[in-house]
Amino acid sequence: MKATAAWSALMLVAVGGGAGAQQSTTLDRIVAVVGTRAILLSQVEEALVQLRSQGVEMPPDSAARDSLRRDMLDQMIDEQLIVEEAERDTTIQVSDQEVQDQVEQTYQNVRRQFATETEFHTQLRQAGFASAEEWRRYLADQQRRTILRQRLLESLRQQGKLRPIPPSDSALRAFWDQSKSQLPRRPAVVSFRQIALVPQADSVALRRAFHRAESLVVQLRRGGDFAALARQFSDDSISRAAGGELGWFRRGTMVRNFDAVAFRLRPGDISDPVLTEYGFHIIKVERVQAAEVLARHILITPALSTEQIARYRGLADSIHAALAGGAAFDTLARRYSDPNEPRLAEDVPIEGLSPEYRQQLSSTSTTGLLPVFLVGAGTSRPHFVIFQLLKRQGEGEVTFEEMKPRIRERLAGEMGLQNYLKQLRRQTYVDVRL
Repeated sequence: MKATAAWSALMLVAVGGGAGAQQSTTLDRIVAVVGTRAILLSQVEEALVQLRSQGVEMPPDSAARDSLRRDMLDQMIDEQLIVEEAERDTTIQVSDQEVQDQVEQTYQNVRRQFATETEFHTQLRQAGFASAEEWRRYLADQQRRTILRQRLLESLRQQGKLRPIPPSDSALRAFWDQSKSQLPRRPAVVSFRQIALVPQADSVALRRAFHRAESLVVQLRRGGDFAALARQFSDDSISRAAGGELGWFRRGTMVRNFDAVAFRLRPGDISDPVLTEYGFHIIKVERVQAAEVLARHILITPALSTEQIARYRGLADSIHAALAGGAAFDTLARRYSDPNEPRLAEDVPIEGLSPEYRQQLSSTSTTGLLPVFLVGAGTSRPHFVIFQLLKRQGEGEVTFEEMKPRIRERLAGEMGLQNYLKQLRRQTYVDVRL
């Protein structure tokens, strides 16, 4: 047995899980036909194995298990309907390269969990695969199907062909009654607005950083190893260890100047130094596909002098004093706040905030302006925060009224999708034999 059970077993290993998949003794047969593709009973059983591997408890009695089996088959039929519709849509394209990139990432992530090749291949055999290449082919098929589904649904939403259907109040209440016991307690949250003041390097530091970036561009265009130079020189702490690898990203994902240059480059090109608020970037585009690029970068951040930091601290104190005196928050925020930091945050869990924010909040329980504080001290991009606490709410039980907007959004999306799937079922041959 392969398919989902094999995937579950290997992904369990990837997250530190247990042994291989359990093998089914059920006599295999066709339980549904969708278009020209058959769904086997073994595939349904394997999907249930995946659920179990994710911690879902299986029903103890046979009638409930049969019901769950039918529900799983319905989900698999829906998935196949969407895949076949995506395959018929000539505007939906999935390149072999993007599929293989995802397969390789998954393969390497799982392989790293094993000390030796022997252990790895033993787990593959326990999962039902005769070889690593067979597993790769399975992963490629699953990844292609996933991308096809995602792109078709995204396209339909953009075209207005997959519209949410507003649920009734009784449907909202019924969903709440069924799910409220499974919800975690509401964490302590705060709502606030802020002005994030990021110190800027002076002209001397900017020139030094530019010349350093320019010298790296020369090395790279003479054949230098981009990944090696990124690991040695890049100031981007997130991508540096991966040789500057940024992965695939869509237009509009990165900051404006970076985005504009990245989408003009051809595969293999090395950009001139590109200035953004983070410093000078050297960009190399490795692959291009519809609306996406795969790229690396090296970031050279200008050094901040103690004088510049002190100057911005004084400016932050002045802004704080102006707000305390009644100045308009929005006016000052538009003028001074860094555009990459949120100006307004509502119902944010306190535990999800950085230590600097938590420390400030621990010292007060009242709303209003807090003292100016520094975030990211000792990093290449510190910033001063002028923080106004608007609301604070302690931990507690989640209420229906709090969850109602989210429930409505979720059910509206699900009902819209189900309506679309009903249309597909009317247009496609579906024979259920379970």
